[in-house]
Amino acid sequence: MLHRGSSTLAPQRAACAGPVGAPTLGRRNFLTVGAVAGVGLTLADFFQIKQARAEQKHYENIEAKAQSVIHIFLPGGMAHQESWDPKPYAPIEYRGELGVAQTTIPGEVFCETLPQTAQLADRLTLIRGMTHGEAAHERGTHNMFTGYKPSPALVFPSMGSVVSHEYGPRNNLPPYVCIPGVPNEFASTGYLSSSFAPFSLGADPAAAGFRVQDLNLPGGVDESRFGRRRTALEAVNSYFAAKEKSDTLKAMDTFYERAYSLISSQAAREAFNIDAEPAAIRDEYGRHEAGQRMLMARRLVAAGVRFVSLTYGGWDMHTGIAGGMRGQMPAFDQAFATLIRDLERTGLLNETLVMVSSEFGRTPKINRDAGRDHWPKVFSVVLAGGGLKRGVIHGASNATASEPDRDPVLPADLATTIYYQLGIIADKELMAPGNRPIEIVDGGKLLNTLIA
Repeated sequence: MLHRGSSTLAPQRAACAGPVGAPTLGRRNFLTVGAVAGVGLTLADFFQIKQARAEQKHYENIEAKAQSVIHIFLPGGMAHQESWDPKPYAPIEYRGELGVAQTTIPGEVFCETLPQTAQLADRLTLIRGMTHGEAAHERGTHNMFTGYKPSPALVFPSMGSVVSHEYGPRNNLPPYVCIPGVPNEFASTGYLSSSFAPFSLGADPAAAGFRVQDLNLPGGVDESRFGRRRTALEAVNSYFAAKEKSDTLKAMDTFYERAYSLISSQAAREAFNIDAEPAAIRDEYGRHEAGQRMLMARRLVAAGVRFVSLTYGGWDMHTGIAGGMRGQMPAFDQAFATLIRDLERTGLLNETLVMVSSEFGRTPKINRDAGRDHWPKVFSVVLAGGGLKRGVIHGASNATASEPDRDPVLPADLATTIYYQLGIIADKELMAPGNRPIEIVDGGKLLNTLIA
């Protein structure tokens, strides 16, 4: 594992304000001070460096507080004004026509589109100062899935693929699953091996007769025949592996091994069996796309999947935003509120980090088509569980929701904090093609104020 200094340690270094409470100065330390004094370091400088190194060592041995992540991505750029950050006192051309719902956090409101979720606000961690500079869908999506700005020189891996790389499978289940399928090109492996790609359901859990693609044995193939096929395939793979070395061969070998583990494990296959859920639970989530996708995500993290990414809806509302939000938000509100309640009552919320994000927000003013356009300067992200504080609102947008008013958060900061909760060192370097060391996240700050 390679490490180098990074701004991820900036908060810890900044906290080292001098020799107060510093370690006892023994003979060995005195000699060290004498050796560095010639290059202009004072005694206070020495203690700062010593403490910073101690902090760094602690940071590099972080303990995972979250065991799994459910990433709910709302593609298209969901309006923060019509969801998490309404501005009821702004002029009508800024606030829009929708009202507000009082939350369980005193003095705070959500949009009227989130009445159920508003009653669970004290379980959530809300970031209202999310910001980046990418107003194009693809570039904004890249930021939110990878923690990096897009680069013409390198394709970066998604957070799910990094988690797959760092931890691998658990309980014979894929470490990274997408519901219902891989939502975009930035949700995949980037410069990492294709063996860390997500497992795709290939079908919507809300659909009648839902079945996960390729999860069951083909007709006419019993367990014995399945075992013989595996043995024959391993012999063929060994022959080709001896002749040629490539990522494709290694990845295929990994895929086959994981596929055999999944298909041969009844417990693993059962994790995908949404029909096993009691009808009352399915009804509570809602018999719609949002509800059944979030229920499937809960089943998967309960069974051992490390990172689940799901999408719902289309939020690119350049026209008729009030009607569009009234049409799509009730299902989301029902499903998301139920997911939080369900994780809490089953004891999974403490170890499952839930994140709701979109690629950017929408313009401060309603346009002439009664919609809002792309706006990356400020938007909101919602977190819950996974060792984070609850009932916290971090940062704020200004009075017209046009830019951060305080505590702006960059995608790199968000990714760094997510990785930290998972026990992954954000400035660890992975190897890109050409043996180039690339940090998992470059320059992200740890959002200490969010961590319980």
